[in-house]
Amino acid sequence: MTDRSYIKVSRENGVGVIQLHRPEVANALNRKMVDEIVEEMEAFDRDASIRVIVVKGNNKAFAAGADIEEMLEDTPLSIELLDPFAIWDRLTLIKKPVIASVNGFALGGGFELALHCDLIIAGEDVRFGFPEVKLGVMPGAGGTQFLTKAMGKRKALEWIWLGEFMDAKEAMNYGVINRVVAPEMVVEETMRLAEKLSKQPPISLRLIKEAVGKAEELSLMDGMKLERKNFYLAFDSQDQKEGMNAFIEKRSPFFRGV
Repeated sequence: MTDRSYIKVSRENGVGVIQLHRPEVANALNRKMVDEIVEEMEAFDRDASIRVIVVKGNNKAFAAGADIEEMLEDTPLSIELLDPFAIWDRLTLIKKPVIASVNGFALGGGFELALHCDLIIAGEDVRFGFPEVKLGVMPGAGGTQFLTKAMGKRKALEWIWLGEFMDAKEAMNYGVINRVVAPEMVVEETMRLAEKLSKQPPISLRLIKEAVGKAEELSLMDGMKLERKNFYLAFDSQDQKEGMNAFIEKRSPFFRGV
């Protein structure tokens, strides 16, 4: 396990794990912490031995939101010059599957971090929300966009305007998260899913992630063109040959990511 200032990084059976580690402030995200998360996620994305990336907090919290004290003296000009959200854009460029493992609560920037992940596994007691409106501001790292795409305009407006919390079951019913499990089973369920994905053909996962990610942005015909292009590209991989041969030979495939 590798420790940085605000995160812990480890590897397990082809899964790269990034654990948020500011327990004294419920994993509130300061700018240095976000830098570390993005840098380690990009490192895992480049590492051929890593197939899946997991982001998790601790048993009490995924992340409480942004570090408010860090922003107290900000002005419109200082924020414009600093451009603190630019690094968040790099999360959308990660090509490997990313799973958020959420316990306790994910609020504000913490909720945005979870929404930047491809899949979200949450404990039954988790609370999600964007309380920024109660501080006189609003989400700034993609919250309005991700939540609207997940649950639709009207419900997203209601939640973000009121700054109220939604529980895990409600979040799943609206398609915001993938699975709800007992709090003590969150990490185990996340790793089980991550290990399943780690055995899938990496090139196929990458091509699928691109096609699904573009589905809401492109017209139906343009999206289908991208899907077909990626389908054709898969036939240039050794994993495609392995997968089809394994099917014919009635055995389990072994995918090498080439």
